[in-house]
Amino acid sequence: MDVVRSPELTRRLALDSAANAVTRCRDFTRQALTEWRWPPGPVDATSRSELTDDALLLVSEVIANACLHAGGPTSLVLRCTAVRLRIEVTDLSPDPPRTRHRSDPSRPGGHGLLIMERLGRNWGWSPAVAGPGKCVWVEIDSH
Repeated sequence: MDVVRSPELTRRLALDSAANAVTRCRDFTRQALTEWRWPPGPVDATSRSELTDDALLLVSEVIANACLHAGGPTSLVLRCTAVRLRIEVTDLSPDPPRTRHRSDPSRPGGHGLLIMERLGRNWGWSPAVAGPGKCVWVEIDSH
């Protein structure tokens, strides 16, 4: 019997506090990617590990940004297809993400959007569909 892969696999994690949010979201993402066998197809072990690490770093950055600048995340949604993984984080702040210019680039912090731009194939944000807040999303290719 052949197994047909769904055009899109989705997982959602509701978040009610910022406490340990990065760790919870990384664990949730790692489990989903393992169960989905993402990235799909003929990917060698090194490439698979690097893509998984990139996805986990992107989750960490978007969740950390919501914790630091938007009062904490309210949900994490993962959308997986054969060609990409989309990471969506909602929060209660209507303010769009913005790049912070640091006078000393060697100091920690302020690099989240730069990391999203470098690792993701695309990223953006939109106002929340229902209620206050927004959704920040980033996509990463599966190859």
